[in-house]
Amino acid sequence: MNFTEKHKNQIQEHGLQLAQVENQLRQFAAGMPYTKVLAAATHGNGIDVVEKSKQTQLAAYYESKKDTLDIVKFVPASGAATRMFKALYAFLDTDDFSDVIKKISTHFQKLPFASTLLKEAKVKYPDIDSFSQKERTKAIIDTLLSDEGLGFGELPKGLIPFHRYQHHSATAFEEQLIEASFYAVSEGVCTLHFTVSKNHLEKFQEEFRVIQNRIEHRTGCKFEVSYSFQKPETDTVAVHTNNSLFEDNGQLVFRPSGHGALIENLNDVNADIIFIKNIDNVVIENTVSKMALYKKVLAGKLLQIQEKVFSFLHDLTSDRISPNVLDDIKEFIITELHLQNVPETKEALQAFLDRPIRICGMVKNTGAPGGGPFWVIDKNGIPSKQIVELSQIDTTNPNQQKIVEKATHFNPVDLVCGVKNYKGEKFDLTRYVDPNAGFLSEKSINGTPIKALELPGLWNGAMADWITIFVEVPLYTFNPVKTVLDLLKESHQSPKDES
Repeated sequence: MNFTEKHKNQIQEHGLQLAQVENQLRQFAAGMPYTKVLAAATHGNGIDVVEKSKQTQLAAYYESKKDTLDIVKFVPASGAATRMFKALYAFLDTDDFSDVIKKISTHFQKLPFASTLLKEAKVKYPDIDSFSQKERTKAIIDTLLSDEGLGFGELPKGLIPFHRYQHHSATAFEEQLIEASFYAVSEGVCTLHFTVSKNHLEKFQEEFRVIQNRIEHRTGCKFEVSYSFQKPETDTVAVHTNNSLFEDNGQLVFRPSGHGALIENLNDVNADIIFIKNIDNVVIENTVSKMALYKKVLAGKLLQIQEKVFSFLHDLTSDRISPNVLDDIKEFIITELHLQNVPETKEALQAFLDRPIRICGMVKNTGAPGGGPFWVIDKNGIPSKQIVELSQIDTTNPNQQKIVEKATHFNPVDLVCGVKNYKGEKFDLTRYVDPNAGFLSEKSINGTPIKALELPGLWNGAMADWITIFVEVPLYTFNPVKTVLDLLKESHQSPKDES
């Protein structure tokens, strides 16, 4: 494409290279290829089930090592809560007293912010007690979402109160900190990194200032919290449906490219072990220790796998290596990594093992939307384990659809990552991305349809070339809040509630 000087200046000012945008346009034109899944990863075929005695051993092993490690919990927290309240916005627009609104109205007192919201609603609507049920519900929801009320619709999800206790309510952000104190702590220091939107940074910092003394006293940990933003140079251009550059008031439109862009942020984190978990997947305090056990199990598994890999790499880089050691390495790849296509040569084995490692918790499938663990053909034509989104699979192909239907597990985003090599050096994580695992989606700007490009997802194509191990974890470790109704579930109701 012939770019105008104006286009070139806009691209440069946004922090992108012209070659990047040219490549994006090629991807728009060619479309993103589907991922060919060979089979669903299941028990005995790619997913490990850890016996209870082994769980105790792995957790204890991690506990024995963690004070010698730099540990960080990495939490993507950029998302606004707008989608969480989608049904509530629809009610304000249409007056449709849907089942969702009926449940909110009936169980209002179970919401963690109920008392604060009701007080605010009475200020905004002094006659609210004389309203009909529908009018009262509408007034409360308007107070919840509007800037003149609590303004929750524009807050990041991490700053929405998720749980109510006897003396305080806790946001998702606070619960992530409390949870981290159970496993992501080394020598009394608990380190977390949140990716946030730039316009929300001050709100997160203020929330931490408010709760820091209380949670440090409560947990006995010192918290170190850092933040980063999705980098502008990872944005992608918007195009018309015919793949020509889209302009709004004479300006190219650049869009955030999804959570796959966060591989850049993750790459900037310098740690021995990184836990990754979504901001909205938290539990009430009295069940954290039960859930945290499995974090330690995953971390213990990572350390044991990593130690074997590092030992093998030291052998492989020595001047002399016996055939017996090569056989041991191949046996490890077959039995521990569940891979049958084992590299044959010393050099190929070294290249195969010298990669980042991730242990991925997987829960049994309950029909929740999202990705799952599959066997796929990688870029070298070799079977590998990947977390694949349904949108990446051609479900119009009967054979692919059959494989999807046989899937038994779901990805809850529960990862423990080893991002340093056997020499203690940080891997450059951007080298292990599959650029063809992105997404094309249809959006609109001011009513005009456009196409948008998202980069390979953080735990999907952005980690495609990592050593990957799937481990089953219990369903109770997965408690996301996708809609406001999820806050009414038992897993988010504190027994200390006084409602």
